[in-house]
Amino acid sequence: MWSSLGLNLEAHEGLLNFLGGAYKDIYLSQKNRPKGMEYFDFVISEVHGLRIKELMDAKEEGRKIIGTFCVYVPEELILAVNGISVGLCAGAEVGTQEAEKYLPRNTCALIKGFVGFKLASLCPYVEATDLIVGETTCDGKKKAYEIFDEITGGKLYVMEIPNRKGDEGRKLWRSEIERFKEKLEEFTGIKITEENLSKSVKIVNEKRKALQRLATLRATKPTPISGLDALLINQISFYDDPVRFTDMLNKLCDELDERVKNGNGVFSKDTPRILVSGSPMAIPNWKLPFIIETSGAVIVGEEACVGERNFRNLTEENMGVKETLDNIASRYMGIDCACFTPNDERMTNISDMVDKYKADGVIHYSLQFCTPFTVESYKVKKTMDKKEVPFMALETDYSMEDFGQFKTRVEAFVEMIK
Repeated sequence: MWSSLGLNLEAHEGLLNFLGGAYKDIYLSQKNRPKGMEYFDFVISEVHGLRIKELMDAKEEGRKIIGTFCVYVPEELILAVNGISVGLCAGAEVGTQEAEKYLPRNTCALIKGFVGFKLASLCPYVEATDLIVGETTCDGKKKAYEIFDEITGGKLYVMEIPNRKGDEGRKLWRSEIERFKEKLEEFTGIKITEENLSKSVKIVNEKRKALQRLATLRATKPTPISGLDALLINQISFYDDPVRFTDMLNKLCDELDERVKNGNGVFSKDTPRILVSGSPMAIPNWKLPFIIETSGAVIVGEEACVGERNFRNLTEENMGVKETLDNIASRYMGIDCACFTPNDERMTNISDMVDKYKADGVIHYSLQFCTPFTVESYKVKKTMDKKEVPFMALETDYSMEDFGQFKTRVEAFVEMIK
């Protein structure tokens, strides 16, 4: 199977060995993990194994595999045409040297990551896809997609995200939803109907409700699950089968309910609680959460695309096709990505999350050269200053060169909160 996907087998084996070691050190070394995490450990162990086999089997049955990079791509529409939506590889410093032959060096790590994974032939998801859906959430991605389309043999389709949320922006986005629907219908030969769309909206809503349930459980003191494990679950939500994922996450939440009732937390009640806000963290970008949770604090929420931004809003169910498309457009326009100007609702959401999760401090995380989020850290700081909530901004990439420096800064921040 791996050979048929055109992977660099030797390098792929080396990558899996490295990730296996890192996972053992970062995740499996945690104490008092919920038993329900065993399923998610299994998923991550097979993220470049059985899951790929499942996708290839689905392709044999005629289903289309559609790769995405962003929470703006409506999974509901992909499921409605019997497609499978999967996230793509981007969270590691793989193939950076090759990527920099195509991209400027001062490009963010996530963009260099997805281009690098492809050039190094290390991402089975990119190779398994029939279509890749990009979006114009930043200039770097927008231009990189032109190159990515070339090196993936013309697989790319791009949705245009407006910069403003006024009437014109909403009109543009609604037309992009319609254009994507038509593209999917043409690509798969399956018409989107009230029946298949209602079913897919329900599946995605149930997944988001389960993620909301997990988030709410983390608001308790002591929190029943680590931020590292919660981040992992959020990352896996982009890869796993949505129905199976929802079922397993709800079972884990049942266990966490019991933990909450019994006052059983992963950290003591007085552990400083941190809200992480900012750029997305794709698998296996676990550096900052690992540093925070080995520095005497616990992460209780992620204001990020791999976090609250992905599941905050639901889509209204049981409507006709046109009304559902309207609702899908509205639901996705409610996402507060830093690509919008102005973007005051993000400040309100962060402020609300601090209150909801009883956070003692906010760490704003930006990938280097991720201009939208790096610039918005100024406004987040102002918002936190007004609330008198301790704030720290960190900017990094996927390398480990700044690990020691970050550890020192985070430890000092946690000590200050105490």
